[in-house]
Amino acid sequence: MKPILTQQQVAITLKRLARHIYENHIGMENVALIGLQPRGIFLSDRIVEELKALCDNEFHYGKLDITFYRDDIRKEFHVANKTDISFSLENKQVVLIDDVLFTGRTIRAALDALLAFGRPSKVELCVLIDRRFSRELPIQPDYCGRAIDTFASQKVKVLWQDKDEKNEVVLI
Repeated sequence: MKPILTQQQVAITLKRLARHIYENHIGMENVALIGLQPRGIFLSDRIVEELKALCDNEFHYGKLDITFYRDDIRKEFHVANKTDISFSLENKQVVLIDDVLFTGRTIRAALDALLAFGRPSKVELCVLIDRRFSRELPIQPDYCGRAIDTFASQKVKVLWQDKDEKNEVVLI
């Protein structure tokens, strides 16, 4: 295992990502943050906490499960998670949040799933780790914690205090 981000680096990166989102959406009016189930919500919960400390205004926050929008659903069994979006995305500026951007297929599925909640005016992508050279689709993050180069055989594991007892990112 090779460390990519230590606990201290994860904390600094979370603050930077939240400030970058806030800088591009001052006041957070008409903004909806959407965490992708299952692992992206650990990141999105933390970014929302950071944004609440920066911003007095209310903003929308939801969680999206893309299980039935995936193009590999027939190849392997997936357990669905809960989608929790109790507001319309019509004409909102949406920031999708996920932990690792790899092939881009998860984000493509998320874009399809979003349309069930309205047509956003804009969709941006925030990721903690961007595995740059593994893309199968032309999808790039607007907000990125760390971009790394990996082999297809390697895995990026994002560990969270709530689930894994520490905040850390490692390459396996």
